[in-house]
Amino acid sequence: MKILHLDNNHPLLQQQLQNAGHINEEDYTSSKSDIEKKIAHYDGIVIRSRFNIDAQFLDAAHNLKFIARVGAGLESIDLDYAAKKNVQLFSAPEGNRNAVAEHTLGMILSLFNKLNVANSQVKSGQWLREANRGIELDGLTVGLIGYGNMGKAFAKKLRGFNVEVICYDIKDDVDDSNAEQVDLEELFEKTDVLSLHTPWTSLTNKMIDADFISKFKKPFWLVNTARGKSVVTEDLVAALKTGKIKGAGLDVLEYEKLSFENLFATPDQMPSAFQELLNFDNVLLSPHVAGWTVQSKEKLAQTIVNKILGAFDTL
Repeated sequence: MKILHLDNNHPLLQQQLQNAGHINEEDYTSSKSDIEKKIAHYDGIVIRSRFNIDAQFLDAAHNLKFIARVGAGLESIDLDYAAKKNVQLFSAPEGNRNAVAEHTLGMILSLFNKLNVANSQVKSGQWLREANRGIELDGLTVGLIGYGNMGKAFAKKLRGFNVEVICYDIKDDVDDSNAEQVDLEELFEKTDVLSLHTPWTSLTNKMIDADFISKFKKPFWLVNTARGKSVVTEDLVAALKTGKIKGAGLDVLEYEKLSFENLFATPDQMPSAFQELLNFDNVLLSPHVAGWTVQSKEKLAQTIVNKILGAFDTL
């Protein structure tokens, strides 16, 4: 097969495809419209999140057999239209689930122990022990929304912390020995720490809004290492002000571009809610890197290679 790589990935991906007899070509810079002019010459695409694969693109891809996304989600692809075109879709949530789980846990422990604030204070010459007294995760209830690859990996990390782990998912019977599946009412009643592990869909878009937040019986901590557009930043800021949300760890933001590579070009483009968010000491931010470790780069590539070769090993 002739395969077009639209993003740079771990070299093993192209090497193993080449060893299997496939032809690799790269184009990391051309516009979507320019790619559409030549995409009919390719059997497969390997992409991260460079641009949307929509109906127009798929119509131009007359010979396309597969699209492989080196990442967890497929929200940048018109799934229904791809299915009509008999284009197979591959993603790799198995490749970075451990990285996401570790990052999520790291954010919680950092927030609970005020590590980001304490670090800045000590470096500026302040030694404020009482002001930086932390809290413990032990004995709390951690609620997960979404219990697929990422949620399950995070729940496994929590096994040594003496916490109750509960999960809510739109699918039935997804729980295991690491988390008990509950309905939303029980999630709202019990949760001390809420962690999101959902894809971006019509159901999860703007899911965490003022109404949703108000349903929790206790003030809670929020961690989002899933998709930024699932949380309404303005409503998060309001809840932080009232104390309904005690603190937040956000690896993803509502304002991210589709490619996840950019946020704002200049400070004057920042929405007022985001500017307010930056002023909270109990908010920890990272630039969509939860699944972006040295090891996960290799694991993601290997997962994609395995799926491509597994599906087309007879060609």
